[in-house]
Amino acid sequence: MRLQITFVTKEGESLTVKARVVEEREWRNKELVEVSRNFYARCTQTGDIYYFGEDVDIYDRGVIVSHDGTWLAGKGGALPGLIMPGTFLLGSRYFQELAPGVALDRAEHTRMGLTMKTLAGTFADCVEVLETTPLEPGAQSVKRYCPEIGLVMDNTVKLVEFDIAGADDE
Repeated sequence: MRLQITFVTKEGESLTVKARVVEEREWRNKELVEVSRNFYARCTQTGDIYYFGEDVDIYDRGVIVSHDGTWLAGKGGALPGLIMPGTFLLGSRYFQELAPGVALDRAEHTRMGLTMKTLAGTFADCVEVLETTPLEPGAQSVKRYCPEIGLVMDNTVKLVEFDIAGADDE
């Protein structure tokens, strides 16, 4: 699914970006606790993947109770973040989310050339990223990304299945 996002930069320019919507669902004890729709766009010149925000629904016993964590580039001082550069450089650091007071995730490239085995398959040339945020001092998340797939591991959670969108989904 695609979403068109228009926002105003710090310099006052109006920009429109077509973003792909990636939905994540989090379950605890077989109960849905969160649905996040994340907005990503790829720079065709560099291969960089940018993060333009997320729409979050937090559930309690099947009912939406909040939208904590929701942000969108261009609103409330939020800017697009870099979710994954087109060229992975070991030791690189950058902000993935830039939504003051809401989401300020930072990434550091810690490993590369990994092979990942999951229920969805075995993937080569994967990379590892350590995420932190000043909003939760001391909290860390280790994620692994694989070419042509994206996120395949988030701490101990691993990819179970995936579907690669065809040209008709563009």
